[in-house]
Amino acid sequence: MKFPLFIVAIFVMLLPAVVSAETLPMSVPILLYHRFGPTVADGMTITTPVLEQHLKYLKENGYRVIPLRQLVDFYLKKGPAPAPKSVVIVEDDAHKSVYSDMLPLVKKYNVPVTVFIYPSAISNAKYALTWEQLRELKKTGLFDFQSHTYWHPNFKKERRKLPPAEFEKLVNTQLRKSKDRIEKELGGKVDLLAWPFGIYDDHLLKRATEAGYVATFTIERHHATPADSVTKLPRYLLINADQGKAFAQILAGSGPKRNVVY
Repeated sequence: MKFPLFIVAIFVMLLPAVVSAETLPMSVPILLYHRFGPTVADGMTITTPVLEQHLKYLKENGYRVIPLRQLVDFYLKKGPAPAPKSVVIVEDDAHKSVYSDMLPLVKKYNVPVTVFIYPSAISNAKYALTWEQLRELKKTGLFDFQSHTYWHPNFKKERRKLPPAEFEKLVNTQLRKSKDRIEKELGGKVDLLAWPFGIYDDHLLKRATEAGYVATFTIERHHATPADSVTKLPRYLLINADQGKAFAQILAGSGPKRNVVY
């Protein structure tokens, strides 16, 4: 069968686009939030309207929010590469605004979220959620809870301050006690770890693996790609200025470079 030349020409023009779309390497931004509210109370606060702006933009522009576990499974060779325009949403610290501000929007837009918690604050600190609230979040089927160590130490400062044996004891306690407490209180598997302040080194990565963590997460402003190690996957620490054009640039992998100080 012969085809008209103009049909052949169209097919040839489209072929490179089809091939490139199918062969694009996996690239997923992990978006890290901390707390929410009506105003910007500090550098880590994102206003609730801006959070909704983010979720609305993702939905209207064809992005798919996937569970963090799905991304990790790809690195562990337990699942396929996430589809193009996949995004992961995480929160650190289990701030009380996760319940008051984030939860309604998570339900509205039906997106999965992984919350990294440090158990010493739960049901103790004024700013943090309670175990009962975390159980309520878990019942929605949209929230997963993983480790942010036990009390969020700055490992760089602690290493300078403590004798080597005491530092090793601290690391062991922070990694194992957090994991055990979360599993006891909330059930499920806790094998993902977000480093406090994004601080890590090869020794800490080794200790995390020994403690049973299959993946850990840093704070670096670039997408997770096949070139990254599952032991130190990058996350974008978002601030309130990351909205509109800046948010779109982050999703495209061309967002502004900045150092965010806690």
